[in-house]
Amino acid sequence: MNLKGIAGSARPKQWIKNFFILAPLIFSQNLFNVPLLIKSAIAFAAFCLLSSSLYILNDIRDLDEDKHHPVKSKRPLASGEINRTQAWTAFGLLLIASVIVSVLFLNQNFMIALLIYVILQFSYSFGLKNVIILDVFIVAAGFIIRVISGGFAINVHISHWLLICTLLLALFLALSKRRHEMVLLGKEAVNHRPILGEYSPYLLDQMIAVVTASTIIAYCLYTISEETVTRFGTYELIYTVPFVLYGIFRYLYLIHRRSEGGSPETLIIKDRPLLIDVFLWVVTVVVIVYGRGG
Repeated sequence: MNLKGIAGSARPKQWIKNFFILAPLIFSQNLFNVPLLIKSAIAFAAFCLLSSSLYILNDIRDLDEDKHHPVKSKRPLASGEINRTQAWTAFGLLLIASVIVSVLFLNQNFMIALLIYVILQFSYSFGLKNVIILDVFIVAAGFIIRVISGGFAINVHISHWLLICTLLLALFLALSKRRHEMVLLGKEAVNHRPILGEYSPYLLDQMIAVVTASTIIAYCLYTISEETVTRFGTYELIYTVPFVLYGIFRYLYLIHRRSEGGSPETLIIKDRPLLIDVFLWVVTVVVIVYGRGG
């Protein structure tokens, strides 16, 4: 088996999305609780194994479409570096490994969340990705399930504010990715992803404008809500808002001026100003939540 090709199909760069699993650990003020930190790390690993298996399945499903894409055509399966048999084998092994890790180290609620995620991804790959608007909501739901899974893994309450902000941010990223695909592929966009024929750059810009404003407002309200102030014992989370504003504005700049945004997880790592902004936001949140409210 071509391990290099399999590793490429597993898309480890995409694992950055699974850091959403750690959100409940951080905001429940348990970041330095070693047993819970270990459980969150195991949940992260289980989700990485699962998501990689599903990425391979998606490559198998979209093989013919990916061959028409200027970037995805270079993926191991689409380029011929690995064959379908190797891809199916890797899919099965990674899926089984994820289940084993979850059964041995995590609880039933986490397993249920994992199952729901699998069903959601199967539904997306085999039909719902071709339903306008619902397609991006399915993508956003995947981020919400990550957050919920993180809460289940350590048995903590998940704030409704956290879920709302996650949904809006995920929609922002999903819509931005759709726009990038349309601009990058032009007339060939429909050949790669048929649902793109239902969108237009103008429509996507309108949708992005709505979720951008909603994300900022929701996060601002979260920082000053009575629930947040009571839980953390401080109003100072409001000082993290500038980082959120800069991050969103920087991302919009990259979408409109540099025609990027097709791969959010890669963009965050590659764009230094955006990476520094995210790092500073995390550090500031930890200092405020644990320095004043912990």
